[in-house]
Amino acid sequence: MLLHSLLSCRSLCLAASAWVMSGAALAQTPNEPANQVTLSASAFKDVPEDWLTMTVGATVDASDAVSAQNQLKVMVENALAQLRPQAQPQQLEVRTGGFDIYPRHSNRGRVIGWQGSAELVIEGRDFARVSAAAGKIPGMAVGSVGFSISREGRQKLESEVQALAVERFRQRAQELSRSFGFTGYTVRQVSVSSADQGGPVMVAARMSGQTMADAANMAVPVEAGKVTVNITVSGTVQMR
Repeated sequence: MLLHSLLSCRSLCLAASAWVMSGAALAQTPNEPANQVTLSASAFKDVPEDWLTMTVGATVDASDAVSAQNQLKVMVENALAQLRPQAQPQQLEVRTGGFDIYPRHSNRGRVIGWQGSAELVIEGRDFARVSAAAGKIPGMAVGSVGFSISREGRQKLESEVQALAVERFRQRAQELSRSFGFTGYTVRQVSVSSADQGGPVMVAARMSGQTMADAANMAVPVEAGKVTVNITVSGTVQMR
């Protein structure tokens, strides 16, 4: 009887021990890396906007859609003929914008005429030339003005700011590792994000009661602002 009790007790103890060991194995993940820390570092830079975009446009009224279309077509062709000799890559570039024809209705819903509108986009790095060209197109007035960073300027700026953000991330990771008593670290995961503050800003041009003919003979004063490019590097490192 005593032997049977001892054997039963031993079986229960072994079962309990096996259950505890099994629970411990489930609570631990052998491949889970230890001593990890998540951090981020940012860098930013302010630069002047170097790209000016101006939109000029015209509207016409006609008795039928074809007449409205032909009027706009002549105006756009004349404007392009005037602007093309001035065009220069990166300095002053010209392209067509919107071109719309739509009916004009009476109070009873009948079509009583047709209206049309056309736009040209003049843009480039040479602010003086772009502004002068946009302000001297017969029959067209400036509709909007906007500043931004050129594609080349943005690529260069983002590369510079990204390199600075990465260096700050590395420095902070090294400082944290030393603070916790480690000598170095290994990057486990990293992500890079960017954000702009400032331009481009589109500003509607106001003619202040002037006629389109008057507006076409004046250069529009413009002045660029600045834009801030901010890049953040975030990630997880394993201290070692």
